[in-house]
Amino acid sequence: MKNKLTKNWGLKLGSFLFAVALWIIVTNINDPVIPYKVSDVPVTIRNANLITDKGQIYEVLDGTDVIDVVTITAPRSIIDSLDKSNVVAVADMNDLTSLNTISIKLSTNKYNDKLESIKGSIDSVKLNIEDKQTKSLPLKTNTTGEVREGYVVGDVTTDQNLVRISGPKSVISQISKAVVEVDVSGFTSNIGTDADIHLFDENDKEIKSGSIEKSISKVRVNVDILEIKSVPIQYNVTGVPGDGYRMTGEIEGSRNYVNIAGKSKIVESIDAIEVSESAIDVTGAKENVTAAIDLKNYLPSGVILADENFSGKVNVTVFIEPEVERTVKIDVQSIGITGVPEGYEATITDPEETCDITLVGLASELNNIAVEEITATVDVAAWFEEEEVEEPTRGNYWIPITVQIGEESIALQKEVQVHVHITEAE
Repeated sequence: MKNKLTKNWGLKLGSFLFAVALWIIVTNINDPVIPYKVSDVPVTIRNANLITDKGQIYEVLDGTDVIDVVTITAPRSIIDSLDKSNVVAVADMNDLTSLNTISIKLSTNKYNDKLESIKGSIDSVKLNIEDKQTKSLPLKTNTTGEVREGYVVGDVTTDQNLVRISGPKSVISQISKAVVEVDVSGFTSNIGTDADIHLFDENDKEIKSGSIEKSISKVRVNVDILEIKSVPIQYNVTGVPGDGYRMTGEIEGSRNYVNIAGKSKIVESIDAIEVSESAIDVTGAKENVTAAIDLKNYLPSGVILADENFSGKVNVTVFIEPEVERTVKIDVQSIGITGVPEGYEATITDPEETCDITLVGLASELNNIAVEEITATVDVAAWFEEEEVEEPTRGNYWIPITVQIGEESIALQKEVQVHVHITEAE
């Protein structure tokens, strides 16, 4: 028996090795071990609360939370049953190193024990870890573009006025303002839209970071589009200048017209911006009076100034000059007599030829008066009524004359009387 087992042992060993080799060859032919590559495999970070619970925040660096390529080596029969969804990549915060890296553990969610190997193009996630900061910022609004000609942007409002942001202290500390923008190009009516919130530093450079969290990312913005109209400014004056002085009637403003804006129905009804009398008081003045006026105080409700470069402040000057006197001679024959009682006649007996009258007014007015323009009259009836004369009688009366130039009454330096002789009509 022993001889049978040991007889030709070399041949028997060779046969065994040949059989094993043949089995391996057959197996590899039927189910070979092959590599399988999967791209862009996301890495799940576990136990992140170990960082956040300490008031810190982490940011993945260099995109290391995605593995570009994962190579799986396994028999074809296994590979054929796997796809990207079966690849599991995990980085656990419990494995965080002093260099702020976490090793990536790769596996599959089925047939993991049948894999020859599984390797990724990177083997760790790189993190930036720092203190978390939170701040609240008021929302500012900005419009871009130009509305259609003849219109202007009015109030811009949002349905919320604050946004709360949080993230790494190094990022949040740079942010100084939150802004929403609306493009108003070509609009002629009000705008209502949802706008994204953008964050900027103090140099107006936009800050973008995936590590920033916002309490809101969009906000409703309402923009009033107003119609423009040019209207005159009407300046009103109160008070009387000092004795011997008069207003020339000239009022000079640094602006006499202003562009206003509002809803069409409102601006269509406005013909002028009227400055009240109380704004310009010349009481007792003996020289020009200048007043500073803010036109915004006189704008109707719902109306704004349309010129963004105009603050609304204007200076107004009321011109005042001293009165002057001018003495002129008028022909007595040119003095009219009115109000003569029925049945009576009246003639002027004194002076006989000319009458001196002294006019009082502004030099610019008096210098331009021609004697031919002066109308002088004596009103007998008015004088009788003033003197309470009930029944006229024959006689001589000193009655004052009144003077007019065109439609305007001219003041006299002193009252001028003429001697009127009244007789019964024949």
